[in-house]
Amino acid sequence: MDEAVKPQQQQVQIKADEKEMLGQYSNLAMIHHNPEEFTLNFIYIFPNATQGAPQGKLVSSLILSPGHAKRLWQALGENVGRYEAQYGAIKEPSSPVLPPKVGLVH
Repeated sequence: MDEAVKPQQQQVQIKADEKEMLGQYSNLAMIHHNPEEFTLNFIYIFPNATQGAPQGKLVSSLILSPGHAKRLWQALGENVGRYEAQYGAIKEPSSPVLPPKVGLVH
């Protein structure tokens, strides 16, 4: 009998500068989609905005294929489960927190 052929996983070498290794902090994510792609916009809303309305800055934008978006969703769910197994349940606010209405400006 033929044994099932198992795909071999290749190791990929990733190059990154120090700036990329430091990462970006985001406290708001906006997700949009169309038939071909998902767009994830990561935003930092300044906590102590002065002069009225809150202000923020787009810190990163990622465009993913639908297949990759689904794999990211699955991987994030698995990692949240492992996090909670190690550190306990992530507490969510007792009342729903509505994200601010956001308009992107250039």
